[in-house]
Amino acid sequence: MSAPNPATPAAYGGFTSPALPAGAPIERTPALLVLEDGYTLVGRSYGATGSTVAEIVFNTGMTGYQETLTDPSYHRQIVVMTTPHIGNTGVNDEDGESDRIWVAGFVVRDPARRASSWRARRELESDLVTYGVVGICEVDTRALTRHLRERGAMRAGIFSGDALPDGFAEHPSSAPSEAALEACLSAVRAAPAMAGQALAAEVTTTEAYVVEPSGEFAGQEPVAVVAAIDLGIKARTPWQLAERGVRVHVLPQSTTLEQIRALQPDGVFFSNGPGDPGTADKEVALLRGVLDARIPFFGICLGNQIFGRALGYGTYKLGYGHRGVNQPVLDRATGRVEITSHNHGFAVDAPTDGPSTAPFDSGRYGRVEVSYIDLNDGVVEGLRALDLPAFSVQFHPEAAAGPHDGEHLFDRFIRMMHEHRVAAATTAPATDTEENA
Repeated sequence: MSAPNPATPAAYGGFTSPALPAGAPIERTPALLVLEDGYTLVGRSYGATGSTVAEIVFNTGMTGYQETLTDPSYHRQIVVMTTPHIGNTGVNDEDGESDRIWVAGFVVRDPARRASSWRARRELESDLVTYGVVGICEVDTRALTRHLRERGAMRAGIFSGDALPDGFAEHPSSAPSEAALEACLSAVRAAPAMAGQALAAEVTTTEAYVVEPSGEFAGQEPVAVVAAIDLGIKARTPWQLAERGVRVHVLPQSTTLEQIRALQPDGVFFSNGPGDPGTADKEVALLRGVLDARIPFFGICLGNQIFGRALGYGTYKLGYGHRGVNQPVLDRATGRVEITSHNHGFAVDAPTDGPSTAPFDSGRYGRVEVSYIDLNDGVVEGLRALDLPAFSVQFHPEAAAGPHDGEHLFDRFIRMMHEHRVAAATTAPATDTEENA
């Protein structure tokens, strides 16, 4: 079904649909969850009925399901929520990270019977139905999560309603027949794997828009101008910059270097987004143009992976990824541990034992250090160029539903842009008037 674009001026504040009156509960019919390795769970329908096939991943956050559902980085993924009670606070008009739900499917254990929050405007399940999101509930999400931790993220399908195999709806308490399971497995295994998928173009804004300085900076001249490439940007990102006095030009994924330079930005930002960074050749080429022009750069999530590739490092797929609001990372410069929000299934392969020369083009971009590492598994969580005004992080410092430990990175970006502007003015060639004075 069609849906609004994820990042437009109207989307900046989240959902805007009117409140729905309370009505009869949605009927729960039999549903099946089938993983590509044959692991099967029988449950009840949740949200829309039908079928959906995508990569299945789990999220360990105990709060923030609305932000998760509306995060474009979850495009073409079925999300399992490890916390058992979902829907308790309903859906409001402020917390969406875009103006639609992006997940391909939703798996929960115990859906709330009704929302109980003064901020709620709708029941969560109503929005799932509105956006055609097929879900399943009343399944053992703990067992499912353990399975995914041991076997890794994989393709899966949810089947309910008319999409159920023949005969299953009449006997949902019995195990699916071999023929029924094989039909579901065939559909799951025919779907493309996440590796190799280029998805940023499917979630980017179709038109550029501007987010002006806000809060105490509203109505004032911006402290800096940033060109933000939308690869699946979350609404919270331009908000973080605007609250610090920055004018943010949010630009489509197809933006060229010439279009960026025409804005004369003080800095360039690459956002989070879905898909395999190994397919992002166009975005890598664009970022190399930014680095060659010595325009200050900051990247988050997919932006971090593209930065790694632009420098010449590789990327790889994690076994089951990091998704949640409770991941500890080490800031190697300060020794401080920050609790951070994550949503990534790929990572950068860069040396963690000290600074290294960026491999691309025989060291064209100089030295680089891994600035952050994940304390759970040692995954690279940030990069910092030592000879260029550029850095990135894999986690989400803009996160609204999680900790705020990383918000200082937006201040670092602003300082970097200011210092670069001052240095450029200091080293600018003298004019004829100055030379003759």
